[in-house]
Amino acid sequence: MGRTKKKVCIVGSGNWGSAIAKIVGANTVKFNTKFEERVTMYVYEEMINGKKLTEIINEQHENVKYLPGHKLPENVVAVPDLIEAAKDADFLIFVIPHQFIRTLCATLLGKIKPTAVGLSLIKGFDQGDGKSIELISKIIENLLKIQCYVLMGANLANEVAEGKFCETTIGCKDKRTAPLLRDMIQTENFRVVVVEDADAVEVCGALKNIVACGAGFVDGLGLGDNTKAAVIRLGLMEMVKFVDTFYGGSKLSTFFESCGVADLITTCYGGRNRRVCEQFVTSGKTIKQLEDELLAGQKLQGPATADEVHTMLVNRGATDKFPLFTAVHRICIAELKPAEFIDQIRSHPEHVMRLDGVIEDDDEGAA
Repeated sequence: MGRTKKKVCIVGSGNWGSAIAKIVGANTVKFNTKFEERVTMYVYEEMINGKKLTEIINEQHENVKYLPGHKLPENVVAVPDLIEAAKDADFLIFVIPHQFIRTLCATLLGKIKPTAVGLSLIKGFDQGDGKSIELISKIIENLLKIQCYVLMGANLANEVAEGKFCETTIGCKDKRTAPLLRDMIQTENFRVVVVEDADAVEVCGALKNIVACGAGFVDGLGLGDNTKAAVIRLGLMEMVKFVDTFYGGSKLSTFFESCGVADLITTCYGGRNRRVCEQFVTSGKTIKQLEDELLAGQKLQGPATADEVHTMLVNRGATDKFPLFTAVHRICIAELKPAEFIDQIRSHPEHVMRLDGVIEDDDEGAA
């Protein structure tokens, strides 16, 4: 990466992007021998009470729409032009809804430093060729011709912005770049663990949103914490199986980092996917209606990710191996009623009896 100071650009300014901007802005000042203090943040321009959002952010140092009540460092500068924001950046931190990544990369192609490094905070997949799914980091690498690593974890944006203690995981195989990424992101209360298993880190960040939808259905149906715990466990098992099936070579230990079980639990109790899917059950409204009403312009990732995963599973003839993922998708597209959710996972292949290392069908229940 060389010895010159590194310039950082944050590509996105939703609540998570703004929370990360708060951290990165402070750290570029703290480590100003390594980083340029000025941090650009690409902001999709909107009008708020007759004034441009970028002007509000740059004058008040607050993203009043997506992260109200939290001051951003004054060295974080909102820029409405994507190319201008990313110009000369050494690090590009991508934090936008995954549906927009191809269009964004097309805009940036040829307009960024060829030596730039990406860090994706985007939780989701890309539909790819219609038969399989592609990791967002790989989309960025392929379209922009740069290296891109990933950050995933149990990181609810508002809690991160409030400085509450939490952990996160960076997937990065480059031992030269990893320390810089850690210095850029880590604080006393936002602790970073770097692992080389980048694919598993990213896949966990996407799949947990599907499981969170299932947790929301459980909450909406009033089925209680025991049932939710079962959904979380079965969801984790399907996450492990999915990575093992389609991204072989990953380590089981990665699922015990913040990007795995911790993020899964947090999202199933406090995330937007859980909240919207609970309201989906109780309100009778569509998921699209609730997204528009409850998320203030932000995008819901769980149903879209479930659809992308389902397409891949259908083409691989593997839907029966992932009954929870499949059930969530079918409910989101109104092919099943939420009340049928538990029926669909009651016969989950993980419901077997294990005795002395022998696995048998448990048709009659535990002894």
